[in-house]
Amino acid sequence: MACGPPGLQGGKNILYHNNGDGTFTDVSEKSGMWDTIGTYSLSAAVADLDNDGWPDIYVANDSTAATLYQNQKDGTFKDVATESGVAYSPDGKPQAGMGVTIGDYNRDGLLDIVKTNFAGDTDSVYLNLGDGNFDDHTYRSGLGINTRFLGWGVGFFDMDNDGWLDLLMSNGHVYPEVDGTDIDAPYSQHKYLYRNLRNGQFEEVTAQAGPGINDSVPARGTAFGDFDNDGDIDVVVNCVNSLPQLLRCDSTTGRNWIKVRTVGTQSNRTGIGARIIITTHSSPAAKPFVQIEEVRSGGSYYSQNDLRIHFGLDRAAKADSVEIRWPSGATDKLTDLPANHLYVIQEGGKILKALAMGTPPATGKE
Repeated sequence: MACGPPGLQGGKNILYHNNGDGTFTDVSEKSGMWDTIGTYSLSAAVADLDNDGWPDIYVANDSTAATLYQNQKDGTFKDVATESGVAYSPDGKPQAGMGVTIGDYNRDGLLDIVKTNFAGDTDSVYLNLGDGNFDDHTYRSGLGINTRFLGWGVGFFDMDNDGWLDLLMSNGHVYPEVDGTDIDAPYSQHKYLYRNLRNGQFEEVTAQAGPGINDSVPARGTAFGDFDNDGDIDVVVNCVNSLPQLLRCDSTTGRNWIKVRTVGTQSNRTGIGARIIITTHSSPAAKPFVQIEEVRSGGSYYSQNDLRIHFGLDRAAKADSVEIRWPSGATDKLTDLPANHLYVIQEGGKILKALAMGTPPATGKE
């Protein structure tokens, strides 16, 4: 039988520095991570959360406060989770964090955080206020309605290509003994699917999402990507002692999209850490519609998402501009890229490949 970690000595997080020659150096002590309190870490996500151009690290911890390692720009990190507002629940209690996803769900140019938690608790939504500060919007966002299931893998993704990030959480208990009792949720659980209402709130649409979402499984890892290259995001779910799930999204909205895969030259080969900014206009007189995302290695819960970054464009037939801010400090900007294509873009602004995929562009005239 599984048991929780309270009472056990917490572990230390380890940071390895890439030497650029196929080897790594342990810099845990030098970076300051070894000085933080030992925790029961489960998931980590790397992103520039304070918009200073340097990657930070958010860690979900089981039964203890979460950790936010703020990059000090000198090779060291400092845990600022408590003062930043992302360590505890709204009432100041530690939570049993499992999975983490990061994305700009309200489209204000700041990356927000969602963390899944243990059964009997809400999942967490931390709205980025800028300057390294966050506000707990779990209840204001609409996610506070669910407290029964135990969350694991999680991801922001635009399921209907309207340009606003939706949210999927995979659930499953850790105690098989709960089956057949009335004291807790079952061992196998369905997922939670939330649609972005474009006003800072989400609406749960689990019941309308089909059997892939509603079938009960003991879910854990969850990864997102367009496996069939049809222009919408699919999901793979790893299950405990059971077959994995491949959930194919069959979007019928007819909205447009664009994908970007980064290839670094001065930066790392995959472009991990690059920030991509997409700007579109629904009409010449309309305000610009801006989305941001970063190329990220790892996230959710023990999972790796598709490294091709996907943006829903709604009815826009092109991306007016695609700006890439590389880890090296270089910036490339490309203009007037037609929708419904995958663009492989090399650092320096060269398009290595432009591959048409999915359906023809929606024009906005229908």
